[in-house]
Amino acid sequence: MAEPRVTARVEDHTGWLTFSNPDRLNALTFEMWQQISEHFAAFAADDAVRVVVLRGDGDKAFISGADISQFESRRGTKDARDVYNQATYAASEAIQNCPVPTIAMINGYCIGGGLGVALGCDLRIAASNARFAIPAAKLGLGYDFTGVKRLVDVVGPSFAKEIFYTARQFDAEEARAMGLVNRVVEADALEGYVRDYAETIAHNAPLTIKAAKLAVNAAIAGTEPANLGQVRDAVQACFESEDYKEGRRAFTEKRKPKFRGA
Repeated sequence: MAEPRVTARVEDHTGWLTFSNPDRLNALTFEMWQQISEHFAAFAADDAVRVVVLRGDGDKAFISGADISQFESRRGTKDARDVYNQATYAASEAIQNCPVPTIAMINGYCIGGGLGVALGCDLRIAASNARFAIPAAKLGLGYDFTGVKRLVDVVGPSFAKEIFYTARQFDAEEARAMGLVNRVVEADALEGYVRDYAETIAHNAPLTIKAAKLAVNAAIAGTEPANLGQVRDAVQACFESEDYKEGRRAFTEKRKPKFRGA
């Protein structure tokens, strides 16, 4: 069996994060949760990265959930659960707080913790063969407030209850109808579509996108002074940037702007 792992690479301005545990449909081990945090810290420190795409290894699954084979050793006692939950929380926060846009490229199964990872992303683009579920009610698991709130923020309370209460799998079209995913494309076109989307984002003004992401996140989290202060500072940085000058020049000269993120 191949060793479960999360790998990362950067191509042009796009960071690619791949979940690889193909023998278990890319189920996340404890060690993989830890690796997510490490890779996102590296992406955040790399000025060349303007967008991050998360994907599963192969075409059968994005992430099929947490690796249940570890539950006895990693989640069998309160102390063990506390350590495990800290790792999953840190990974989720790293995704949620990534300073650049994030896209979940979803092929096949996106279940449980895998759906939680996808919900932490800014955009979710799914193949027509994608399947979504939170099977906690079939396993006796409890979900904490943070994970539930992210689902509610995306699909609303009624659909969130349906997903949890039924624990059933939803297909890609049902997911789109809920607002759970942004786009659905044929499986053989998924990677090309996501690459084009990532490239479009990467060529837009990074400071503008950063300000927009902060503003949307503040709208979700609540308009507290600290959140609004971050948004104001980010907006001001846009107007003081060389990119703002470049955008005006490019418009006047009828050409595509070349933004540097400064």
